[in-house]
Amino acid sequence: MKTINVLVVDDSATVRQVMSDLLRKDPEIRVIGAASDPIFAMEHMKKLWPDVITLDVEMPRMDGISFLKHLMATRPTPVVLCSSLTEKGAETTMQALSAGAVSIITKPKMGVKAFLEDSSAQLVDAVKAAARANMKCVKPVVASAAPIPQKLTADAVLTAGTHAMAATTDRLVAIGTSTGGTQALEAVLTKLPRVCPGIVVVQHMPEKFTAAFAERLNSICQIEVLEAKTGDRVIPGRALIAPGGRHMVIKRSGAQYHIEVVEGPLVNRHRPSVDVLFRSVAKYAGRNALGIIMTGMGDDGASGLLEMRRAGARTLGQNESTCVVYGMPKEAMKKGASEREIALDTIPAEILKFA
Repeated sequence: MKTINVLVVDDSATVRQVMSDLLRKDPEIRVIGAASDPIFAMEHMKKLWPDVITLDVEMPRMDGISFLKHLMATRPTPVVLCSSLTEKGAETTMQALSAGAVSIITKPKMGVKAFLEDSSAQLVDAVKAAARANMKCVKPVVASAAPIPQKLTADAVLTAGTHAMAATTDRLVAIGTSTGGTQALEAVLTKLPRVCPGIVVVQHMPEKFTAAFAERLNSICQIEVLEAKTGDRVIPGRALIAPGGRHMVIKRSGAQYHIEVVEGPLVNRHRPSVDVLFRSVAKYAGRNALGIIMTGMGDDGASGLLEMRRAGARTLGQNESTCVVYGMPKEAMKKGASEREIALDTIPAEILKFA
């Protein structure tokens, strides 16, 4: 396999040293430099262009988002964000993901060295996934100037018609995604009208970041987008996103589907896990569900999607040409879990057709 050239960009000398040392331990990775800010990084890149950049989002002289926008406009390159586990850091990271970064690695304010050493496998996996990213599919999101139509609240949906309860029971869409998924989900959910089936989503993302991600989507979508919590109902016009660091399952109580957020071990090295969600959907929704597996590295979700298909659910995978990383959909196809694969821009229409 081709050696992956990595440039580490972080204003902390400790982080630069620890990350560089950890990455060098992998024989497939070569650290070609470490820079304290984007200005120094650009000087490095004049000599040798990296395959992957690890980037802090909060730095002096030039912030990570400005650097990302410049990078994506001139020479798109896979970027792994290194962001602090804070509310402010989460908001900034959402902006960076929209600007074109492919994934996130978290770091605490204190005890950074020990944390990174404990998370070395996650760091290496993120860099390798980024190196495989199809940058043609990474398109920075430009906010529309058009006003977003006023949303209906959940109460309004439930009281708008006599068949609201039946629609909630009859149709449910489950989506699983990982690397490249933040932009892919934005592309799908922003195209859906308020009259669409209830949606449940697992996006591989660290704790604290899913709330900011849901808030961002909620501000630009016609449908309601929330970070899920136990007891939330799956209803038309609402998308519920699994909280980082915990699994999300679907349960059924009478005619209603609802969410249960649970603790538990990593499944397929992830928490939340797509397989955990999909298997619960297979059990409680069966033929009333549509499962969609999208861009991401690894095989999380493939087995769960197969269970959904065997339970009578419709199943789809995102096709290779529109995936940032064609890993999870590829594994689903190999298992026979996906009925067929489709382009990212056709997924909203398939969701509405299913409804």
